[in-house]
Amino acid sequence: RAGYYEQAGALRDMVQNHILQLLSLVAMEPPRSLDAEVVRDEKLEVVRSLRPIDGEAVDNQVVRAQYTAGFNLGSPAPAYRDEKGVDKASRTETYVALQVFIDNWRWAGVPFFLRTGKRLPKRASEISIHLKDIPPILFNSDPAGRLDPNVLSIRIQPDEGFALTINSKIPGPRVRIYPVKMDFRYGSTFGNISPEAYERLLLDVMAGDPTLFMRRDAVEAAWRWVMPILDRWAERQDATVPPYAAGEWGPPEANAMIESTGRRWRNV
Repeated sequence: RAGYYEQAGALRDMVQNHILQLLSLVAMEPPRSLDAEVVRDEKLEVVRSLRPIDGEAVDNQVVRAQYTAGFNLGSPAPAYRDEKGVDKASRTETYVALQVFIDNWRWAGVPFFLRTGKRLPKRASEISIHLKDIPPILFNSDPAGRLDPNVLSIRIQPDEGFALTINSKIPGPRVRIYPVKMDFRYGSTFGNISPEAYERLLLDVMAGDPTLFMRRDAVEAAWRWVMPILDRWAERQDATVPPYAAGEWGPPEANAMIESTGRRWRNV
């Protein structure tokens, strides 16, 4: 697989297809029906509404990195450049993080932070929706401080389910607030009957249902959005590809990008 990945990298391999597909599902308007073309029309509108990231904006809104030697899931892991079939001077990114905006009526001004990478501390796919902050007027923490926002987390894998993190008062006479989690797991309620990986897609192919597949116009729109990022990287051959050790959540540059907006990554 190294031969393929050397030519692809994380942006091509994950962002332009899988991650943009998930982003469009989260941000799309409610379809007027569950007809496949109606659903895919709404998803296409999201991709077409993505604010372009090009030129110097790439330097500020996109972080790429490559893993070095470390420990992954408790075992020693070699650097990417030491993997079989990988160029010793490879600049292929194994990690990418982005700050994205959707320029439409609903999402104007709302940042979406996306990241994907190899050799991270765990294998997981999750969408976290941070609800708007509210002024801490009625219930403030003791001592006074900023309340954490409520967060709806959608776990795609493993342990498919939903979790809602909310602020709760700690029992007692003082007004002390602590974040707690309400958790639902499909496996705990229904047993382990969720389809494996591409099982559902193969079934849909046989049934002739294209709902979950990206249409040609959506694929083309996704590539039009991704290409300026790749072009900028091609121009900046002198730029260093930041490292991160296998078993870490990514490079410090990715933390700096999101923290510059007053936010932080939510490790799953």
